[in-house]
Amino acid sequence: MQNFSGVCQIPRPIAEQSWMQRINGPWHKQSLWIYMAIVLAHWAEHLAQATQVYVLGWPIPDSRGVLGIWFPWMIKSEALHYGYALVMLIGLWLLRKGFVGQSYRWWMIAFWIQFWHHIEHAILQSQVLLHHNLFRAPVPMSLIQLIVPRVELHLFYNTIVFIPMVIAMFFHMFPLPGEEAHAGCSCAWQTRHATVAS
Repeated sequence: MQNFSGVCQIPRPIAEQSWMQRINGPWHKQSLWIYMAIVLAHWAEHLAQATQVYVLGWPIPDSRGVLGIWFPWMIKSEALHYGYALVMLIGLWLLRKGFVGQSYRWWMIAFWIQFWHHIEHAILQSQVLLHHNLFRAPVPMSLIQLIVPRVELHLFYNTIVFIPMVIAMFFHMFPLPGEEAHAGCSCAWQTRHATVAS
């Protein structure tokens, strides 16, 4: 059983809090909204690309998502993809202290999956920078891309990062009894109460 005694402490005045304490305390709700907007915008790009490939039947090189239609260089930029993977990783790490109990556990599962996703993008980016593709491939290749095509692989990665994030957010907004978010965070909609059998 985890000790949640620290969650009942009265928060320090905001002027005395560090930036990290603020984004995981009084600014946690707003920080999560901003972070989730970035995540959902990225999701929209992947879903648009999947629709272009599987519903509209476009060739993969022409299936660039929404922004890639207007800015074709974006879909080809490994730096952009690596940068996004890094932003996701940093966001998961920075916002982790606002979670407790089950929500923290699921948030960290998302973090560790994203850490691997980031490694895969780092491998791709290093091939671009070194002008040398792994396995003598015509394009940069990640490790798992050897067995799963790139469009499907990144849709899969984003899915398996997103699912534990959603579960974490559920437990954060509707905490289990004894796992209420700390006093400085206003994310919780309500505490779920244990039912008593009669």
